[in-house]
Amino acid sequence: MYRKTLKGSIKPNFYDAQLKLLISPVNEAEAQEAAAGGADIIDIKNPKEGALGASYPWVIKQIRQNTPRGIEVSCTIGDMPNLPGSASLAALGAVSLGVDYLKVGLYGLKTSEDATFLLQQVCRAAKEYNPQVKVAAAGYADAQKIGSLNPLLIPDVVHKAEADIAMLDTAVKDGTSLFNNLSTKQLQLFVNSAHELDLQVALAGSLRRQDLPVIYALGADIAGLRGAACTGSDRNRGHITRGLVTELCEVLALCTKGTF
Repeated sequence: MYRKTLKGSIKPNFYDAQLKLLISPVNEAEAQEAAAGGADIIDIKNPKEGALGASYPWVIKQIRQNTPRGIEVSCTIGDMPNLPGSASLAALGAVSLGVDYLKVGLYGLKTSEDATFLLQQVCRAAKEYNPQVKVAAAGYADAQKIGSLNPLLIPDVVHKAEADIAMLDTAVKDGTSLFNNLSTKQLQLFVNSAHELDLQVALAGSLRRQDLPVIYALGADIAGLRGAACTGSDRNRGHITRGLVTELCEVLALCTKGTF
């Protein structure tokens, strides 16, 4: 498969030809709206507990049971401190609920060595239970605001830990986005580095509908959104609707056809 880059050149893309749309509901009603609107991945989270705030086991279980099997389900275990034991135990609990993807935010990690060790424990716990589950580790584009690990180091950490997906998000939801914190050049470096290590790439961080063509052009495999799928573009007070999710899917369809 091939995809145009931001500079207009063609590069091989050995991942999904179509950028997957990941939508993050907080409850079953939102999950049903996201699925009806065409989301590829239903990503269960709890924004009240942070960018990758963890939801409750019974919420995840209910959404997984009521989501069509043709639609993948993801959940996060939180913006984790440097507590590998706690992270691995949370990972096992989450994977036991039948999700296809497990996400962990490397929030409290300050060095590559600590991040790699924690992620190794998460992967072991998750994959011993279900070898097919995909583990995503998220770094933060605004890492300097929280004293976290340099986000451009995430692909190497994910590779060394034998996880599957290198992800970027924003930790502080203050109106700034992924693109306010990292340049397109830095993002392209992140994507290229991950792909060279045979990893998939997920990009998130207060993305808007108009950002999707750039995410596509960067060569990412998954685009993660919540606010853009919510009424009033409000990730906290708004709610996901199928109409807004469908609009996002339509933008991605145009990107795939090269007509956006």
